[in-house]
Amino acid sequence: MWDKLAGIEKRYEELAQEMARPEVAADFQRLQTLAKEHASLEGIVSLYREYKRVDAALTDAQSLADESPDPELAAMARDEAAQLSQQRQRLEEEVHLAILPKNPYDQRPVIMEIRAAAGGGEAALFAADLFRMYTRYAERQGWPIEVMSSHPSDLGGFKEIIYEIRGRGAYSRLKYEGGAHRVQRIPITEAAGRIHTSTATVAVLPEADEVDLKIDEDDLRIDIFRASGHGGQNVNKVATAVRITHIPSGITAVCQDERSQLKNKHKALTVLRARLLDVEQKRQRKEISEARRAQVGSGERAEKVRTYNFPQDRVTDHRVGLSVHNLPAILDGELDEIIDTLATEEQAKRLQETLA
Repeated sequence: MWDKLAGIEKRYEELAQEMARPEVAADFQRLQTLAKEHASLEGIVSLYREYKRVDAALTDAQSLADESPDPELAAMARDEAAQLSQQRQRLEEEVHLAILPKNPYDQRPVIMEIRAAAGGGEAALFAADLFRMYTRYAERQGWPIEVMSSHPSDLGGFKEIIYEIRGRGAYSRLKYEGGAHRVQRIPITEAAGRIHTSTATVAVLPEADEVDLKIDEDDLRIDIFRASGHGGQNVNKVATAVRITHIPSGITAVCQDERSQLKNKHKALTVLRARLLDVEQKRQRKEISEARRAQVGSGERAEKVRTYNFPQDRVTDHRVGLSVHNLPAILDGELDEIIDTLATEEQAKRLQETLA
């Protein structure tokens, strides 16, 4: 790792020298390219240089503590060495994180899709609980939410709900939520008081920009139809619902919650673009390494990532073996402890891969 950091520092210095050359300074486009690379390295180089400064000061303090004939001076040196040792450890951890490759989508808003799976009406109610949990978490972060499409169940749950969370860094926090979530509790429809197990799936997709993914208009089939389900007296009278199909992949997106056909089309395109980007990301990950599938936060929908056990007031994340009590607080959006643990685990794995 330290050889890699020394190489980064050398490149940083070379860029500064090159930008200072008159012929480069006269070439605006070339200068901009170099300046962008130089700026991208500045943070990690500053950390590395601070680490080297503290490491050198620690060596000096330790030498003084060991070699000074003055007991009082030696004691002061030992105290300084203890403080510098803690500072060096902190800087080393920061350097480790700084050299990790950045996920280009981490700062994006997200499209989240929650679907009831095994368990019938109880699964739909659980899907609604998950939607409220993520809504409350987003509110705590100050992230706005917009529902793109929903299919309510008869008991007040959701067979499916798709929504956007618009907030800088939303994907970096919520990407770990993808997978199958399981609930163990007594359903409201259970007369005998037996505990049932139901599941709902969560997909977390970074919102795709047009520059990320070029979609040929000729590859899209757009169908307009009348909306169905809950929505008031006029919902079935006007054809405003939109279904967009990406013909080459067969991927579709449907939006019918808005009364405006144009708004539904815009939302459907947003969802479709996110789904296509997700497919492309998975293809790239597979090409890079099959081992990536086992990485925390891979978002595979078949993974049973978490269990919400109501009788024992416990939430267990199976990927890291973390159990947290106070289930009502978790369902009210207090997810930071779980997300922080998952993020730390992912960073450790990525660091191991980077240094391998």
